[in-house]
Amino acid sequence: MVKLGKGSMRYLLLLTLGLVTACSSPSGPTGGGGGGGTGQTVTVIGVGDIGMCGRPEVAQVARLVSTLEGHLLLAGDIAYFQGTAAQFRDCFNPSWGQFRPRWHAVPGNHEYESPGAAPYFEYFGEAAGPPQRGFYSITLGDWLILMLNSNIPASAGSPQWEFAREQLAAQRTPCTMAVWHHPRFSSGPGGANFFMHDMWALLAAARAEVILNGHDHLYERFARQMPDGSADPANGIRQFTAGTGGADLYNFVRAAGNSEERIMRHGVLRLTLRPAQVDWEFITLDGSVADSGLDTCR
Repeated sequence: MVKLGKGSMRYLLLLTLGLVTACSSPSGPTGGGGGGGTGQTVTVIGVGDIGMCGRPEVAQVARLVSTLEGHLLLAGDIAYFQGTAAQFRDCFNPSWGQFRPRWHAVPGNHEYESPGAAPYFEYFGEAAGPPQRGFYSITLGDWLILMLNSNIPASAGSPQWEFAREQLAAQRTPCTMAVWHHPRFSSGPGGANFFMHDMWALLAAARAEVILNGHDHLYERFARQMPDGSADPANGIRQFTAGTGGADLYNFVRAAGNSEERIMRHGVLRLTLRPAQVDWEFITLDGSVADSGLDTCR
């Protein structure tokens, strides 16, 4: 079998899906894939499920983040339990507001306990993408990062899916990552969220490298797999769940297929995004690294 490179795969995706070129800005919050490779290495810190009032771990994880450099990717459920303006003010902002210049966010289901997640969009402003939409893209170094909203339709043909399709078609950088709240696969009580299948399939066709989620309050790393859950080291995507930002932790209730690492500790996922490689470290509250590894871009 002849294996196609990422550039060829994206060309075929363009032809197959009949894509149009999206307007883009290489560094803006709603930008597309931008130009060619930059050769830059960029660090991002990923975590979700954070601002639960009365939990000392909220401040403890924030103190850990304050010792780490890099862009902060917030994977939803940021202010418990209804995502109200008061909860953003009282449960999230006291410890986490200091990171405003560093963060990009996606909404979780608790943000939508308030109609239209209005307090979320008001609090984050431009760092949440276009108003009331909840999906956008950023380009960091040689990585296109799709910041997506798993609380609204993401099936094939939906406005969000079309947006992602256009961004992937316009991409000129070699590596791809996506962030949303509800994991497609999980060993936790939230279980698998099949409604993100079509988005996963779109990313797999574009040979994306990494998906970051929250929702289940635990850390989990999966081997590369396809949207149906079949292992595929050559063509699959590696999913991380890092719902470990301060909310009470969950127990694992199963060992999902292709799950490689499962940890019940608060902490953050640090990803070093290199021009053709990603290094990962799950860093816990005491600064120790509980999981690490690397993977290459295709």
